[in-house]
Amino acid sequence: MKHRISDGTQNTGKREKLWNANYWKVMCSNFLLFFAFYILTPMLPIYLNTQFHADKDMIGLVLSGYVVSTLFVRPFSGFIVDTFNRKKVLMTCFFVFFICFAGYIGAGTLLMFAIVRTLHGIPFGASTVANSTVAIDVLPSSRRSEGIGFYGLSNNLAMAIAPSAGIYLYSATGDFKLLFWLALVLSLTGFLCTCSVRMPKRETVPDKPKLSMDHFFLGRAWLMAINISLFALCWGVVSNYVAIYSRDVLHITDGTGLFFMILSAGLFVSRLIGSQRLRAGKLTENCTIGVLLSLVGYTLFALSLGKWTYYLSALFVGLGNGQMYPAMLNMFLKVARNDQRGTANSSILISWDLGMGLGILCGGFLVEYVSYGMAFWITAIAQGTGTLLFIAYTRHFYERRKLQTAEQSCHTDTK
Repeated sequence: MKHRISDGTQNTGKREKLWNANYWKVMCSNFLLFFAFYILTPMLPIYLNTQFHADKDMIGLVLSGYVVSTLFVRPFSGFIVDTFNRKKVLMTCFFVFFICFAGYIGAGTLLMFAIVRTLHGIPFGASTVANSTVAIDVLPSSRRSEGIGFYGLSNNLAMAIAPSAGIYLYSATGDFKLLFWLALVLSLTGFLCTCSVRMPKRETVPDKPKLSMDHFFLGRAWLMAINISLFALCWGVVSNYVAIYSRDVLHITDGTGLFFMILSAGLFVSRLIGSQRLRAGKLTENCTIGVLLSLVGYTLFALSLGKWTYYLSALFVGLGNGQMYPAMLNMFLKVARNDQRGTANSSILISWDLGMGLGILCGGFLVEYVSYGMAFWITAIAQGTGTLLFIAYTRHFYERRKLQTAEQSCHTDTK
């Protein structure tokens, strides 16, 4: 009886090359996608306040619009990516993502800006699912867990470095339009990267159902989804309101860029340290370390004891998220079938976006009607709740589901 490797590749007994040309291209396109999107993130609250005189709760409402559309498209993205030609899906979505940046330049009213921002969530949501699934396809099977960890570094670094770049450019020029044009050019470069990726041939999965609920959301990972939503809520509050908070409350006019630079350094160091454990399959260990480090970071941020806690919190949040997110992504993939890679990717991104959206909305409301202090203490409490949930329940939930998946894969492979 002939057995096949469950990931569809033959084990040659030789260490396969991780940093192949296609993986580099997908990493670059992912970095540029997130960089283009997040170079605007810390400046949009200031832009909406300056350009359209929007108050803080209106800013939260406008900026959370993209989350609604992203959440809407994510489940369908997973199914489409698992069903159709992944490269064509990625190229189409990335091109629309690029075109949407022109809408920011032309939006002359708050309503028009809100519409563009909301519509932009559709190609953003679809592109991120397609790109991460393509990355998994071009990775050698023996280096997949490690490769997913480094792949996640591309968007984490972009999310950390891009805000610093946006703040620096605006401080130097005072020109919001320059940021919109730069985002347009960067997204075009990312699109060109996707066009040059060469995809491996995908085998047809026999007897695969055309439509079923588990092709829209990975129900087997429901508790992990709740858990990562709590972590995303914290990131949503801090990343969107740190610039206006440091300006209005801490009176740090030029320190937000340094905040994100320190955060990105933490992410980078964390990924390097954690890659060996990822390669060894120690996912829950990585995630536990990550959520504890993040808890320290968000608590320091909420304490607001001075500049030293402000900058030190960035380091701990970076170190924590750099350990937590790639571990959680691997956990989602480990409880999914091989033909559900797109669904696993869309499911963790749905969970993250839901938490981000709640964080932006709740943060805007609390900042406007209560205080910054209360908003950031609730952030620390949410991180603490997520940490307890993971240590007490989620890691055991994952181990049980992972074992069941492994047994099912072995059963399928011996048929």
